[in-house]
Amino acid sequence: MNIKEIKELVKMLDGTDIAEFTLESEGNRLMIKKGCLSNQANILPMISQGLTLPSMAMQNQAPVLANTPSTVETVNEGLDANQIMINAPMVGTFYRAPGPDTNPYIQVGQIVEIGQVLCIIEAMKLMNEIESELRGKVVNILVENAQSVEYGQPLFVLEKI
Repeated sequence: MNIKEIKELVKMLDGTDIAEFTLESEGNRLMIKKGCLSNQANILPMISQGLTLPSMAMQNQAPVLANTPSTVETVNEGLDANQIMINAPMVGTFYRAPGPDTNPYIQVGQIVEIGQVLCIIEAMKLMNEIESELRGKVVNILVENAQSVEYGQPLFVLEKI
């Protein structure tokens, strides 16, 4: 199931009296809960491919974990010729780790591979994994955890390897 299909499903469920919806297929589980949640401890973590969500996202509606299309990459002035700026592909809240008590996906100086998750951007209660499109070394992380980001805002500087 891709992000477009998930968004369509959420939109369809929004106009109904259905308070909770779960879809399981091929080892992945998608759960959508509507309404005000009184106790975050009662929320089953949304798990897809072994990742859990940051607890800050669990306020009015249980979030959904989903993959998005890859990041927007541009070469910006002021960077070395072998460096690439990774920009936010959407507006949302930037998270460096899959949960508040877990290690960040990446650190400065780390080598990242194609397809490796760099961060999560929460947009409209959807958790979108942002993956690397190239192999490279993380030179700089330009955004703080739980910071709001705009479309096209620089997130990381990678050095091509």
